[in-house]
Amino acid sequence: MPPNDEHRPDPDRLLEYVQREEDKKRRGRLRIFLGMAPGVGKTYSMLEAARLKQAEGLAVLVGLAETHGRAETEALLSGLDLLPRRPIAYHGHELAEFDLDAALSRRPELLLVDELAHTNAPGCRHDKRWKDVVELLDNGIDVWSTLNVQHLESLGDVVAQITGVRVREAVPDTLLEQADSVVLVDLPPDDLRQRLKEGKVYLPKQADWASAHFFRQGNLMALRELALRATAQRANTEVLVYRHGRSIRTTWPTSERILVCVGPSPSSARLVRAAKRLASELHAPWLALSIQADLPQQARDSALRHLKLAEELGAETFVISGASVSSEIVAFARQQNVTKIVVGKPVRRRLRDYLLGSPVDRLIRESEEIDVHVIRGEAGEAAPPAAQKLPPGRPPWRQYLAATGILALCTGGCFSIFPVLDLANLIMVYMLGVLAAALWLSRGPAIFISISSVVAFDFFFVPPRFSFAVSDVRHLITFVVMFLVAMVISSMAGKLKRQADTAVSAGRQSAALAALGRELVAARGTDNLLAVAKRHLEDVFKAGVAFLLPDESATLVVRARTPGTPALRGKQLGMAQWVLTNGKAAGPGTQTLPDAQTLLLPLKGAGGVVGVVALDTGEAQQARPRLLYPDEQRLLEAFLAQIAQALEVDRLEEAAQATLVAMESEKLKSSLLSSVTHDFQTPLAAISGSAEAIVVLGEHAAFATVRGLAENIRQESGRLSRLVDNLLRLARLESGKSKPHFQAVPLEEVIGAARTRLGTQLAQHPVTVTVPAHFPLVTVDEVLMEQLFVNLLENAAKHTPAGTAVTIAATAFKDRVLIEVTDRGEGLPPQELERIFERFYRVRRGAGADGYGLGLAICRLIAHIHGGEIVAENAPEGGLRLALTIPAHPTMEAP
Repeated sequence: MPPNDEHRPDPDRLLEYVQREEDKKRRGRLRIFLGMAPGVGKTYSMLEAARLKQAEGLAVLVGLAETHGRAETEALLSGLDLLPRRPIAYHGHELAEFDLDAALSRRPELLLVDELAHTNAPGCRHDKRWKDVVELLDNGIDVWSTLNVQHLESLGDVVAQITGVRVREAVPDTLLEQADSVVLVDLPPDDLRQRLKEGKVYLPKQADWASAHFFRQGNLMALRELALRATAQRANTEVLVYRHGRSIRTTWPTSERILVCVGPSPSSARLVRAAKRLASELHAPWLALSIQADLPQQARDSALRHLKLAEELGAETFVISGASVSSEIVAFARQQNVTKIVVGKPVRRRLRDYLLGSPVDRLIRESEEIDVHVIRGEAGEAAPPAAQKLPPGRPPWRQYLAATGILALCTGGCFSIFPVLDLANLIMVYMLGVLAAALWLSRGPAIFISISSVVAFDFFFVPPRFSFAVSDVRHLITFVVMFLVAMVISSMAGKLKRQADTAVSAGRQSAALAALGRELVAARGTDNLLAVAKRHLEDVFKAGVAFLLPDESATLVVRARTPGTPALRGKQLGMAQWVLTNGKAAGPGTQTLPDAQTLLLPLKGAGGVVGVVALDTGEAQQARPRLLYPDEQRLLEAFLAQIAQALEVDRLEEAAQATLVAMESEKLKSSLLSSVTHDFQTPLAAISGSAEAIVVLGEHAAFATVRGLAENIRQESGRLSRLVDNLLRLARLESGKSKPHFQAVPLEEVIGAARTRLGTQLAQHPVTVTVPAHFPLVTVDEVLMEQLFVNLLENAAKHTPAGTAVTIAATAFKDRVLIEVTDRGEGLPPQELERIFERFYRVRRGAGADGYGLGLAICRLIAHIHGGEIVAENAPEGGLRLALTIPAHPTMEAP
């Protein structure tokens, strides 16, 4: 077959490829100009390519380009359409940032956005520029951007180790992987250092420091290799996608990829180590594959332990099922574009190998263009000891006893039909027994009944009966055929049974993972997520569960625990902290504290370890806990990956919410300063002017004049004091630092105290209080409620003409108390009735507009603290009515 032959595409892969291409058409296309360090010419190359696109007739818009004062780069901007930057005020400075909204409204065919890893200033919609780019792509706009390799999230630790500089601005690797094209902008380290000396990268002082630190020759060589590898890996991914989409069968050896095949054989551990050495020598990625086909549970467990070893050594592991081992290996290798396969040579050949050839022989024949490395296992090599013994199943003697019972039933059935049917029909009865034993029992009893059926048939029914003598030689052929058919039926039924068991197990695991995923997606909040995760872990793995999450000081705190399980103390807490720090498991089945009863596992998210889960099996050490089976371990790892991802997403949502709250807080502070500044300036100006007048007039001033100025100072000082008092009271109430003290008090006393405090302000406003006789005591915070009525009455007196009355009416209901304060003023427009409770909002009505816009805001806050509400409405007879509703029996704690 020609090596470049392209077979008919697989329908599923073709559909997946088509869907991916359709998604690409709906989204914008991203091109990244990747470099090893600043100064290699990424922005220059991007602008140069953009000018060519513009010359072809494409509408190009420069959203943002950082030239850093380089004349040759600035010259390329000439003739290109530039998007004005968005000014943002920050700590007394004005910053210029990329204007995302303007770019979305312009919708150019191609948009240039430099420095993908840049951190945006506070006040922008996104905290990172790469998030701006993602939104642009989602809106169908093609984007070109630039990126240095040290800003890739996965290379942060590597770059820090090489250069000694921790890069704070990072871009997810997925963005580079999802880019439609990556352009490597390369420059030899010597040339880059020369550009640095010439001042083409940084200013002279910065250049001297950079040359001695980040831009050292060795650093640049290592960064260049990282950039080349990242680009090569990206190109290799493109090749895989292309091959999968077109179902290309042959391997394209564009780069080395190694596959090691592991199984239950003791030599598999040696194969894994050999493949690791080969991959290290070739600097190539490597994969480990196990084919779980027609293997008993113990053999599958051994194979999965070898896969675990490969995973610890850095391999990407896979488990597949299939009948033909060699065919499955070759098909998988071609799918993954593998160039070398590492397999083990069997130490001893079996009869089937002599007749049909060994799996290794068939693999070499079928692999064609793929190299096969055959490594011999040691004959005396022992199987690696398992951490625990396999769980005891049905005792073997019981299975053989069951097989004997099936044989006896078949023989009895044959005795009942022997007089009427010939010998051929009796053979079918025994075949039925063999099939039943193969389906219900293990392999040994199935072979036992296959042999015993031939012996029983000969002894009881073949003439001469009740002896092993054979009168007709033709019966010998019958015995041989019967035995072979029985063995084939037994083997095939056993295979079907194991495949069915594997399918049931896979279905159970898929259903469990799907159920966990659905509930985690629906849950919100850390406690709810942990409750869902705990319940699923308990149900699936039959173990006690405890989740430990780090607090602000990185100390683990138990956040959820199965009732009845032992609490983690002392040494166990120390080990849990070790698991959090190192990201490795501890407990039974691991290399750390294997004799412990509690298994401690890290919850690894994309950003690191987010917590620790403790699983307590409650089983004795001699009995292997169920969750230590390799199949269960892989399911457990999938569970923990989903849980860690959910916790990480929840944490990111909380961080985003905290950022939003902080931004709103900044806006509130700005609003407070802008509103209060004028309110402070007015009384301060009056006080300052009066005091200055007294000083200027001196001792010659008339007493009445000085007294008038002093009275003005006193009034404005009182006004200023009330403003400060209201602000402090509002801040205390909103922060929760002022805790209410509820007690039952007469309503008349609270209203009377408020009227006494406002004696002067209410002198020209007759106040009528209507409280029915035997009115029940109200359970309130007396101080807060008095302040509420002070604010309501002061508001009525301030905004109504002199001589108009103010009425206070109280009505008691079964579960609430209604108190209405009504004035006889002008009332308010309907649209103002709700806004008067906003902070710093004042109704502008000519000279009558007064106050600070805080009194009614404080009233509503006090009402909420009491579990009540206050609303405003225009009274039918004219004026404004403020209706306060509070519970008749509120709780003793503030909501």
